[in-house]
Amino acid sequence: MATRIRTFEEYRAEYERSVKDPEGFWAEQAETFVWRKKWDKVLEWDQFEGPKVDWFKNGKLNISENCLDRHLETRGDKPAIIWEPNEPNEEAVTLTYKQLHAKVCEFANVLEAKGVKKGDRVCLYMPMIPELAIACLACARIGAVHSVVFAGFSSTALADRINDAQAKVVVTSDGNFRGAKNIAVKAVVDQAVANCDCVDTVIVSQRTGIDIEMVDGRDFWWHEEVSKVSDKHEAVEVDSEDMLFILYTSGSTGTPKGVVHTTGGYMVYTDYTFRNAFQYEENDVYWCTADIGWITGHSYIIYGPLLAGATSLMFEGVPTYPDAGRFWEVCEKHKVNIFYTAPTAIRALMAYGTEFVEKYDLSSIKALGSVGEPINEEAWEWYHKNIGAGKCPIVDTYWQTETAGFLIAPLAGITKEKPAHATLPMPGIQLAIMDNEGNEIEGNDVEGNLCIKFPWPSILRTTYGDHERCKNTYFSTYPNKYFTGDGCRRDEDGYYRITGRVDDVINVSGHRMGTAEVENAINEHPNVVESAVVGFPHEIKGQGIYAYVICDAKPENEEAFRAEVLKIITKEIGPIAKPDKIQVVSGLPKTRSGKIMRRILRKVAEGDATNMGDTSTLLDPSIVDEIIEGALVPVKQ
Repeated sequence: MATRIRTFEEYRAEYERSVKDPEGFWAEQAETFVWRKKWDKVLEWDQFEGPKVDWFKNGKLNISENCLDRHLETRGDKPAIIWEPNEPNEEAVTLTYKQLHAKVCEFANVLEAKGVKKGDRVCLYMPMIPELAIACLACARIGAVHSVVFAGFSSTALADRINDAQAKVVVTSDGNFRGAKNIAVKAVVDQAVANCDCVDTVIVSQRTGIDIEMVDGRDFWWHEEVSKVSDKHEAVEVDSEDMLFILYTSGSTGTPKGVVHTTGGYMVYTDYTFRNAFQYEENDVYWCTADIGWITGHSYIIYGPLLAGATSLMFEGVPTYPDAGRFWEVCEKHKVNIFYTAPTAIRALMAYGTEFVEKYDLSSIKALGSVGEPINEEAWEWYHKNIGAGKCPIVDTYWQTETAGFLIAPLAGITKEKPAHATLPMPGIQLAIMDNEGNEIEGNDVEGNLCIKFPWPSILRTTYGDHERCKNTYFSTYPNKYFTGDGCRRDEDGYYRITGRVDDVINVSGHRMGTAEVENAINEHPNVVESAVVGFPHEIKGQGIYAYVICDAKPENEEAFRAEVLKIITKEIGPIAKPDKIQVVSGLPKTRSGKIMRRILRKVAEGDATNMGDTSTLLDPSIVDEIIEGALVPVKQ
């Protein structure tokens, strides 16, 4: 295996080396993988093309082969995936590396039999069952591009993503057990595919046994198709820069953007960050509670752990079903060593007290992780004391869909921690804090906008079908730098603390949502003229959504109106995007050029109307007083 950092002095030395000689550093990490043909050049970077980045140029490989085949001789009988189902009394499933390899080969043969070729896009809309991980790896094995869509998105949102990627195959399940619910997943796919001319095949995994419609000639049962094929398959050779997957993320415009990640650099970076951040040891059982529908599941349930030869636990259920002790029951049952979850889940479980924690033996846990949003100090302390027994390091990871791997994170047991701080950059990540005028802010005890000034192997390559959008979104604010969209503070010790989004994106329960996407859905209501959406502090979700809505006619029943709006949002995007508060207003605070002053709306949503700044430049300054008066939270003036 590649180098693993063992001490803080080693971290300092490795970081220094990664900055002085990035190509030499990453070439060393890449040497440990199976390459069909070695690269001609480690990095080619044209910073003026948005940028255009090639890592391990002209290298040939297959990431599925590196996740599975290369482990068969030494780890063939080791558990690769442990699947814990939704119902606690249903038996868990363990797939060894040999068994997972056979299942991936089978499904790769199924996809090829359905006409899927290298470069084709395959959409996966599935619950957290082993077949989802198998399908991802099977796509990678044949050189097809997977696009996983979170199985909580609506049929409209799913159709948008299928059409944008022009996916020819959709892989799904009949239903989804989630907590006490039995969700009809295939029905959502049927509604979506009715609006997708590109789809010719739908493959359905049987999970819940509910009755579903199967369209003759289009729909096929997973179990029937795999019974017809061999469990042997030679992995297809792909280029290091061939697309591995598209993952759609919300942006500041209404349309979701497909973030594109390629193969070689993603492989090297996810493996390196997984092993080093968590200090993974050979026999550790690792559990990331995320959904594979998000980047966390791609990088740190499937690819990172399997590349490292780890045992990765997948969980179908929710943390509070059948009660608030479920996470801890699973940790005890499978003797979990590394536990990685979101601050939203931690805060939700805090509300239930410690009685659900105290029932279980958590002594196997040696490292904890946090992902999705900055973790607040109160949640950090509760997590450290009650789950980590005051002795387990907390790996507070900062990264994004676009970065594909950790940017800033402490190394477990090596980096001195500080609650609510992501701490220090991973090797290879050259950070810059910028002011609004485009100048880099040097030194410590400073605050500004967080950028990265040199490419790392898993940087996004483009946004699918629209490279101009990629350039404008990530590389235009600060030329030659990747702009994260986040504000950041570097404290007196040089530690980094993320202060939140500085663009029109809201982070709800660790999931980023563009304000425009939510506004577009609200504006579908026939009585809505215009809307503006902002984030506000939420004690469980981190940020909640506050919507200000102008109506054509004042609703006779505001509660009924709000229910109608929520129904539309659920249909257009999914329940995760529902606003917590909807305030009907007669106008919005706009400048004379028509720009909405979201800063004012955010302050009202936060319950703070002090220090509004100069409102005299607004088209109608009196609208601010009206909004404050009708606010759905107590407002301090």
